[in-house]
Amino acid sequence: MTQLLSPPAAQRLQVDIWSDIACPWCYIGKRRFEQALEQFEGKDNVEIVWHSFELDPSAPQSKPSGPNAMRDGLASKYGRSAAEAQGMLDSMTQTAAEVGLEYHFDQAQPANTFLSHQLIHFAAEHGLQDAMKERLLLAYFSEGQHLGQLDTLVKLGAEVGLNADEVRTVLEQQTYAEAVRSDEAQAQAYGISGVPFFVLGNKYGVSGAQAPGTILSALKQVWNEQAPLQLIGAADAEGCEDGSCAVPQR
Repeated sequence: MTQLLSPPAAQRLQVDIWSDIACPWCYIGKRRFEQALEQFEGKDNVEIVWHSFELDPSAPQSKPSGPNAMRDGLASKYGRSAAEAQGMLDSMTQTAAEVGLEYHFDQAQPANTFLSHQLIHFAAEHGLQDAMKERLLLAYFSEGQHLGQLDTLVKLGAEVGLNADEVRTVLEQQTYAEAVRSDEAQAQAYGISGVPFFVLGNKYGVSGAQAPGTILSALKQVWNEQAPLQLIGAADAEGCEDGSCAVPQR
């Protein structure tokens, strides 16, 4: 019998991730996802696409603030005392440490992240999207750099391999502003109200910084559902083909 199945093309899985630079759970979620991906048999065929999400679009492009700006802002936002807010940050710092991240909230500089998201889109055009995302998160949560300042973003872009003059130009001209707004519109269409949020294979959504085991299970489920039909057994086994059922000679 003629084998009608052609060899399957290499299977691919796209994972779209919405997150914000100023989101501590997003950095933790990135690490947990990476841990899950390392255990996933199809990891070499997974494409990750980062999408923009602003937790506070109205945040000002403020000047650098003093120490403990994050603590004081948290206390004001939720009506907590400075000690209570610090306790919340300490707990988050411990959670981050469990996945190898070093948070320094006492040095963090709250800032509008609109330009940072544009920079990530620009980096994607040069195959450096993940590297840029990682560098910005590290700068914000571990190094206390102010991401609302153009010069800081130009410097960070150059550090991952982008042309500094081009970074400055695209950010000054707001070249990728529409791309950021498009991401945010898609998030709204999906009903995404919090980040991180993972969309696997354009089919399944995973909300929050889930444990690596949970993410790994989701990856396996989507991967298996997308797997192409495979031929099991001999290709020339007896059967009917093209309306003809030949009787084997004995």
